[in-house]
Amino acid sequence: MLSSTTSDESPARAVPPTQAAKIAVRELNAYFGDHQVLNSIDLAIPARQVTSIIGPSGCGKSTFIRCLNRMHELVPSARMTGRILLDGEDLYGVDTDPVLLRRRVGMVFQKPNPFPTMSIRENVLAGLRLTGSRVSGREELLERTLRQAALWDEVKDRLAEPGLGLSGGQQQRLCIARTLAVDPEVLLMDEPCSALDPVATAHIEDLIHSLADQYTIIIVTHNMQQAARVSSQTAFFLSGDLVECTPTDQLFTSPKDSRTEDYITGKFG
Repeated sequence: MLSSTTSDESPARAVPPTQAAKIAVRELNAYFGDHQVLNSIDLAIPARQVTSIIGPSGCGKSTFIRCLNRMHELVPSARMTGRILLDGEDLYGVDTDPVLLRRRVGMVFQKPNPFPTMSIRENVLAGLRLTGSRVSGREELLERTLRQAALWDEVKDRLAEPGLGLSGGQQQRLCIARTLAVDPEVLLMDEPCSALDPVATAHIEDLIHSLADQYTIIIVTHNMQQAARVSSQTAFFLSGDLVECTPTDQLFTSPKDSRTEDYITGKFG
C-alpha cells in the first residue's frame, strides 16, 4: 500500500484501496549532488482527478513533479532512486524512452513560455514536430486543443500572429494547448498561476476543472485556497518529506498531522 506517514503513525491513504493509481511513487529519493531534496516519498496519484502539491518554498514540490516526467535528470548532478510507475510501467526502466514519456506526461511551467518566433498556430503544433509525430487533420487538432484550453474564441482570427502577442493568461492557456496537442495522459502544472492576475488565474482554474475528467492532473501551488478550489486530493510536503496526503476537504478541515495544521493556519511558511 502507498501511504504517507503522519505524526501519530497512522497512514493517510493517497488513493482508496479500490481505486487504481495512475501514477505510483515508491521510495522516491531525489538529489542534487550530495544534497538530498526528497526523502523516501510514497504516493499514489489517482487517474482523472486533480492532485495538489502544497508546502513552503524549498520543500521539494517542483523536484517531485519533475521526477514524474524525467526532467529532474536533465539537471547536472541530479539523480534519484526509487520507482515511479505509470499504469504499472517503470518510468525509469531501461526500455523507457524519456522523449516519448514526456509526451505521455506533459508539463506546464510557472511562467508562460510560448516559442517567441512562432505564431499561435505554430506554437500549438510545435510539440508534434518536436516529437516526430505524424497526425492527419492538423487544423482540426489545432481547433480542438485551443477549445480544450478555452482559447479558441479569443484567437481563432489571429492564428498567424505571434504567440508572444497574447496576454499572460492567454499565453499560459496557449502553452496548455501545446501540451494537450500531443495527447498526454498526465498533465503536470508547476505553479501555473503564480505570474497571472486574478482574472487570468480564474480562467486557468476553470480550465483545470474542465480537463479533470479527461486527464490526470498534478498541480504544484503555494496558494492553499487554489488547492482547495481545484483538487480532489492534496499532498503536503515539508523539508523533502511527504507529511500527509488526504482528500482535500479533509486536509484543510481536519489534518492528521500537527505540522499540516501549523502550515495551513499560517504558523510557518
